[in-house]
Amino acid sequence: MSEVKPGWHTGHDDGSGIVDGDYSVPGGDGVSDGKPGSGLLQNLLPKKDSRSLGTLLFLSLPLVLLSAIMILLPCVVVQKPEMFSFLSMSTGKAVTPGLKRYAVILDAGSSGSRVHIYCFDSKNELVKVGNELEIFMHSEPGLSDFAKNPRKGAESLLPMLNEALRVIPADQHSTTPLRLGATAGLRLLPGDEVVNLLKEVRTLLGNSGFMFQPEWVNVIDGTQEGSYQWVTTNYLRGNLGKELDETVGIVDLGGGSVQMAYAISDEDYSNAPKAGNDELSSVQQVKLLNMSYNLYVHSYLHYGLLAFRAEVFKHSQNVPCPCVAKDFEGTYMYAGVNHTTITRNEGFHFLDCQALVLKILNVDHACKHIKCTFGGVWNGGGGDGFKQLFVASFFFDKAVDAGIISDKKVASAIVTPAEFEKAAKKFCSLSLAEIVQQFPRLKEMKRKYICLDLVYQYSLLVTGFGIDQNQELTLVKKILYRGSEVEASWPLGSAIELVSGYQ
Repeated sequence: MSEVKPGWHTGHDDGSGIVDGDYSVPGGDGVSDGKPGSGLLQNLLPKKDSRSLGTLLFLSLPLVLLSAIMILLPCVVVQKPEMFSFLSMSTGKAVTPGLKRYAVILDAGSSGSRVHIYCFDSKNELVKVGNELEIFMHSEPGLSDFAKNPRKGAESLLPMLNEALRVIPADQHSTTPLRLGATAGLRLLPGDEVVNLLKEVRTLLGNSGFMFQPEWVNVIDGTQEGSYQWVTTNYLRGNLGKELDETVGIVDLGGGSVQMAYAISDEDYSNAPKAGNDELSSVQQVKLLNMSYNLYVHSYLHYGLLAFRAEVFKHSQNVPCPCVAKDFEGTYMYAGVNHTTITRNEGFHFLDCQALVLKILNVDHACKHIKCTFGGVWNGGGGDGFKQLFVASFFFDKAVDAGIISDKKVASAIVTPAEFEKAAKKFCSLSLAEIVQQFPRLKEMKRKYICLDLVYQYSLLVTGFGIDQNQELTLVKKILYRGSEVEASWPLGSAIELVSGYQ
């Protein structure tokens, strides 16, 4: 049974079980059967950049997502709307005007699964569910860890599903959309394993009583994830509709991938390279609150924190690894594969570890564009939309682990990449025994990789993304919105997309 870690609201396991081989999910009195509808547009964001009219029909995620916000926010319009498809949802269920509307988003990441429960009022503003603007729960491990046992993987979602059934009024279960988006952890699995996992999840969610369509359980593209994240962050900060230099860019380091998204200038947009077979960058022109934006998004698969550890071990199977301690024991498992490495007598070494990290980042790859990040990927051009960066997920978590953020209760903190370098040098100078002695509260699985993780994060920011080591960054976990803190993650953008479809 997976360990359930409550976030802002603690969940309760109602003793759900499996009856006659089918999932049985108790939901309290008056749970209605949620019948699948139709019409949610799939694969909304392209993998390749183009500015031709025909191709733009397929380049729709940011525009469809932002058009969803367009419905939520009365002043939002999308440039040339006739060029794009919009969300529709035929549910056969009437929604009472003025009634609060809920959405449940399950985020199946590589390091764990999370549920986000949101509520919107008649003015399409987030309102509180209980005492918070968001109900959040987290369980470990992630769905990808159940690749060989998909039914058990689906079962791991039951406590979170039960919490959603508990907190949402029973008479609104059948009009509350329920979606699961799987991210990088499942993107890395073989196709048949993904199919089997998602099949079991669809069976579970389809019997929940919530509004559900089978296509709402899917593996979301990394660029789609990045677009959701950018919209979520700027929506919560009230930046939509403001000038380019008042928006913020995002760098989101997950377990299996890292996303970068920010608004770029018209000049950079006009000079954006046309995507080839090896170019997955996406640029979209959108208009929000009478303000035009050119949104650049790129997702780097295999460069999430957990996936990158595996890459380091792959490069150190036959040679000593400078990124692990001399007293390191055991193996590292990622995506169902055990990775081994050879330790060095001298243990960690910051500079040697950094050299290995930069080699794997492929920072010396030929750049066909004016400026690249790493691996020859166009960087979007930089500019005002890139000057203020919100850096999320594992960046925040590791900053807490390393003491860069001293107060674990804060929702955000201003730091510089140089602070990651300083922390990396400190941890890379210690043995595991010394780390245990000096940082007794740091869990074993974290202290084993703390040197590598910090070296990677510093190198990714400064060398990979070209951020000055003294530039101030906002490490963010939650954003203050209408007096409450809301998780700064992609599910809110997905929730906005869903609820807008049946107003």
